[in-house]
Amino acid sequence: MLRHALELGRRHSPELLLGDPVDPSLEEQQASTPAAVLVAIVDRPEPTVVLTLRPDTLRQHAGQIAFPGGRVDPGDDGAIGAALREAQEEIALAPAEVEVIGLADRYLTVTGYEVTPVIGVIPPDLPLEPQPGEVAAIFEAPLDFLLRPEHQRVRTVLWQGRERSYYEILWEDRRIWGATAAMLVNLSRRLALVS
Repeated sequence: MLRHALELGRRHSPELLLGDPVDPSLEEQQASTPAAVLVAIVDRPEPTVVLTLRPDTLRQHAGQIAFPGGRVDPGDDGAIGAALREAQEEIALAPAEVEVIGLADRYLTVTGYEVTPVIGVIPPDLPLEPQPGEVAAIFEAPLDFLLRPEHQRVRTVLWQGRERSYYEILWEDRRIWGATAAMLVNLSRRLALVS
């Protein structure tokens, strides 16, 4: 059903978030780096999405909630290969356990990554294990909750002397924001047109 909804959604043109606000103080925008994340949907009666909590010790994205993922390496088979490899490295999710459904809309981060979300379905109750250097915790959040527009709130903060806006989704005691929330917003907009 998800594959069908994604295919039908591609026939429409929703208003999507293309990327984080560009920082005009940078003299020249660098070329973007291809990256991919795995949006692993757990096949439960009420489907959930696997998310990770980044350790507080990381140089970038410390303490943030994210999908498993990272840059596309030369040896990867494109975005799908990168997302599956990164998920295996970060949370011990075997690629053979993932039924890849398709690709969602790319998103450009303020750090210069052009991220392709790879949508996949996995069986419930897999023995996922966080790789301590990259992942502090693994958890699941309800897909329906994450995709509902009423839970996707726009927040504005003053950052480096300018106002910046971003999306935030609060689920239980978890704060999902930034690029991860934006990719969920895009997915909900893409799929909402076919519901």
